[in-house]
Amino acid sequence: MFTKYGNVNKTRIILFFVFLVIFTATYQIGSMTTVSEEEANAFMAEFKELVSDIDAFGIFTHNLTIALPMFIPGFGVAWGLFSAWSTGFAFASIVVTAPQLADISPLSILLLSPFGLMELVAYSFGISRSFILIRAIIKKIDLMPLLKPTLIEIGIMMGLLLAGGYLEFYMIEMAREEGLMDIPGL
Repeated sequence: MFTKYGNVNKTRIILFFVFLVIFTATYQIGSMTTVSEEEANAFMAEFKELVSDIDAFGIFTHNLTIALPMFIPGFGVAWGLFSAWSTGFAFASIVVTAPQLADISPLSILLLSPFGLMELVAYSFGISRSFILIRAIIKKIDLMPLLKPTLIEIGIMMGLLLAGGYLEFYMIEMAREEGLMDIPGL
């Protein structure tokens, strides 16, 4: 038997994992999108501009600007799934310009890299909280009790993205030092 509080926690955990799976599936669909060479080159030009002088804090702030809107009631779900698809599309674009990466599973980058997992968890917090908030608004439930858990989850999300940004930057720098980043187009 669950108390009222226990039911809320159980539902919260279930929603988190439901949106984690939906985000992952949407990312995979984006990575399977057919990308023309022209689209891939346009994407890579924008990507190079974005990451040319990026550091760990820059990675964090970039990911934060993507993650914070995911907490907006209702909109955050759509934004989060669009972000998942776009990230998968980015992977597909990179593969077009660097075909030697075609043998790497897009899901392995998301699920097997520490920063990928951190981002996935952070984004799943935002998307699932967006769903909880819009459901509460539709049902005309008082939002005040949801304020504290929402702020806590935003804090957790920020911590995950900060740690993930520094870890991702560190791994990029290690790969550059080892000559593993000498892929045309990157």
